Amino acid sequence: MNRYPLWKYLLIVLVVAIGVLYALPNLYGEDPAVQISPSRTEPVDESLRDTVLTRLKDAGIRPKAVELEPGKRLLVRFDDTETQLRAADILKAALGRRYVVALNLASAEPGWLKAIGAKPMYLGLDLRGGVHFLLEVDMETAIRTAEKRYVSAFREQLRKHEPPIRYITVTAKDHAILAYFRNEKDQQAALAVLEKEFPRLEYETREERGRYVVVAHLTDAEIREIKQFALKQNITTLRNRVNELGVAEPVIQQQGDNRIVVQLPGVQDTAQAKEILGATATLEFRLVDERHDPFEAEAKGRVPPGDELLHTRDGRPVLLEKRVIVTGDRITNA
Repeated sequence: MNRYPLWKYLLIVLVVAIGVLYALPNLYGEDPAVQISPSRTEPVDESLRDTVLTRLKDAGIRPKAVELEPGKRLLVRFDDTETQLRAADILKAALGRRYVVALNLASAEPGWLKAIGAKPMYLGLDLRGGVHFLLEVDMETAIRTAEKRYVSAFREQLRKHEPPIRYITVTAKDHAILAYFRNEKDQQAALAVLEKEFPRLEYETREERGRYVVVAHLTDAEIREIKQFALKQNITTLRNRVNELGVAEPVIQQQGDNRIVVQLPGVQDTAQAKEILGATATLEFRLVDERHDPFEAEAKGRVPPGDELLHTRDGRPVLLEKRVIVTGDRITNA
């Protein structure tokens, strides 16, 4: 005799059926693929798709499928790994450094399973293989960058004070900012201004070889905050770069006070991953020097004092002032 009502058996059958349905993506395996994403602000559109297909056709390569996510990435699937590697080399040469061309393993599940949100189970390094990076954040460089920012800010505050406070020089040394003056009056005036504008620093005054000095020390709390921000900033940058590789379920987490662990399951091109993750990125805002001719400076090899000669993406020279107005760590929302 049946001990349970019919609806309970039907519920069990329904749960099992749903479980089997959402487990189906694991049976379809993965396709060798090449993922193309913009390295900066290059477009990812139909024009890029046509360029890729033309290059592959000229090389006698026929992709299995091409999937375009406008503005994000272009995924080109292939039937085997050998074709994938050939295609990657061709596309890297054709697209240059404007795009990141990375090897990928894309799930081969059909579209109707994707439509209902069914995804394959992503395996970790122990089952799938991949790469493991242990990166160390250069905290001393982060502190030196903060010191340079304070040096620039000190000079600006002393110059714009009414009346301007005359100083000999402002420099940084051993986690402290040192401002030198010719007399005690300027020293005390500067101390009052700096204590008001930068209250998080610890100040002291002293005399060295006939020069009067205001010393502003970075506090332990300030140094700790600089290090924490540098660590968080690097983790955010690494997450954005891992997205360029198209890795599913990456592990990016802090280890200790100054290290970051990055695990990328299933990555095939370890050299490409190392190049992308290890690249240095900084954001600085500087003024363009419009008083001098950059073409003349480049031709004569003479850069005006206080300037730096750089080039735009299309190769045009431009003169920028060395003084940094704002750095990326000052931007909190954009």
